Amino acid sequence: MLRTYELMFIVRPDMLEEDQDKLISSLETQVGGAGGSVKSMERMGKRRLAYTVRKFQDGIYMLMVLEGEGAMVKEVERRLRVTEPVIKFITVRIDEEQKRLAKIKAIRDTKVRGKGRQAAAASAAAEAAAEAAAAAAPEIAPEPASPAGAESEPVSA
Repeated sequence: MLRTYELMFIVRPDMLEEDQDKLISSLETQVGGAGGSVKSMERMGKRRLAYTVRKFQDGIYMLMVLEGEGAMVKEVERRLRVTEPVIKFITVRIDEEQKRLAKIKAIRDTKVRGKGRQAAAASAAAEAAAEAAAAAAPEIAPEPASPAGAESEPVSA
């Protein structure tokens, strides 16, 4: 069963760009070889760490969204553990959260925005009534426009 995971990892702040590319490509081939796929890869840049990790105050954050089996994630985590430039990582399963958020959004759309069955039936009935009223009403010619600058005098009784 394919599941979606977010893999956030932090590499050393002194790691070169080409070394980062090599690390990312090796992780992508590892994921592909294990039967998974990389949905997205985002470099979040260099940031200050909340606490010192392996004598580093800063780190380069990277976020990968993966899709695959649990065994694939286990192997990727094993590789990250033994990779020296990676100072911290965390993997979170997000497919259940995405389902929950989609369900909440669907409920909000029906309640808040009035896109439920009852609201749709009511709007369809209102449109049908408006069309029937427009068809039954005779055409009324618009009043001629008064010349510019001429104001109409109020009629007093």
